[in-house]
Amino acid sequence: MPSSGPAPLSESDPYTVGTDHWHSLPDGRIQCDVCPRACRLREGQRGLCFVRGRVGDQVVLASYGRSSGFCVDPVEKKPLHHFLPGTPVLSFGTAGCNLGCRFCQNWDISKSREIDTLSGAASPDALAAVAERLGCRSIAFTYNDPTVFFEYAADIAQACAARGIRSVAVSAGFMNPKPREEFYRHIDAANIDLKAFTESFYEKIAFAKLATVLETLEYLRHETSVWLEITTLLIPGHNDSDEELTRQCAWIAARLGTDVPLHFSAFHPDFKMRDVPPTPPETLHRARRIARDHGLRFVYTGNIHDPEGQTTYCPGCGEAVVVRDRYVLNDYRLGDTGECAACGHRLPGVFDGPAGDWGARRRPIRLAPPASRPGPHDRRRPAAENTSKGER
Repeated sequence: MPSSGPAPLSESDPYTVGTDHWHSLPDGRIQCDVCPRACRLREGQRGLCFVRGRVGDQVVLASYGRSSGFCVDPVEKKPLHHFLPGTPVLSFGTAGCNLGCRFCQNWDISKSREIDTLSGAASPDALAAVAERLGCRSIAFTYNDPTVFFEYAADIAQACAARGIRSVAVSAGFMNPKPREEFYRHIDAANIDLKAFTESFYEKIAFAKLATVLETLEYLRHETSVWLEITTLLIPGHNDSDEELTRQCAWIAARLGTDVPLHFSAFHPDFKMRDVPPTPPETLHRARRIARDHGLRFVYTGNIHDPEGQTTYCPGCGEAVVVRDRYVLNDYRLGDTGECAACGHRLPGVFDGPAGDWGARRRPIRLAPPASRPGPHDRRRPAAENTSKGER
């Protein structure tokens, strides 16, 4: 039987909680201030992300404590190549997104309009306990953008930190400064999708703004201790020209530095861009050459078989120190804090002990709903009383 659509927003729903980042407008609407989209809402309306909407005189999050699925992945899949290499990460997402990418490769999750079909449920403490039990060194907010469920993600990050488990955000970086600061004070590593390097691509294909993403990249690099890596999905004919790649790599080198890892990934036809061909491997090789010519030290290829483009080389002596075949570490020549075994040069990143041996395994996880589901009055302390994890 066809779905009749999601239930109306309601404060009585156990997965709906009040939020802080919004303000009232003179015409009676309320504006959500989490991202630059600035959705202006009347009673019962949802924003473009679909999981935030207006109930009464506030904006609520309707997916707190709910998930579209859980899986233990290799951390290299996020992708993060300089963050706890070889270790397992508990990955999960919810539903909705604040972008409208026509090429979205997780569209069944990010574009979901059926919140009631979200299969998993877990409180922050329950998720932290599961991550610890499964031996995960970190937890990742991924599949859909954590910007739209950042209150839930931040609470999970705090629960995980209490157990010595780190937190990872995989995001498009389209977020306003105040909620961005509140969220990333709890995050240890981020991979930001830099989807292209033209405003026209962002406006016409991603329905966002490049300038905001660049602000997020500079904020993370220069004003936080979050370990940062960047991914660009190269789409034939849309963001893969030499001229655009040259400008992107020059900007990264000048504004972020040459030590920020950059991943070029191959596109495959999906969602509303099924008429575009897959990315040829040579396009990724060409992009990697351009980036290295601009001085970027750690440039990787993804979604193709390319051991050369997935290997980390020591900038001190040129030796291959982490040899990867997709998500498998075939050789690892770094010390416990990331120093090259050949010359002692310390590589940038988060290295904590020997490399893990999780490999390419992918382990789906099913979680039973907790006995006590989070409600709007027990989610967390008011934002003004939140405490930072401090220096890491």
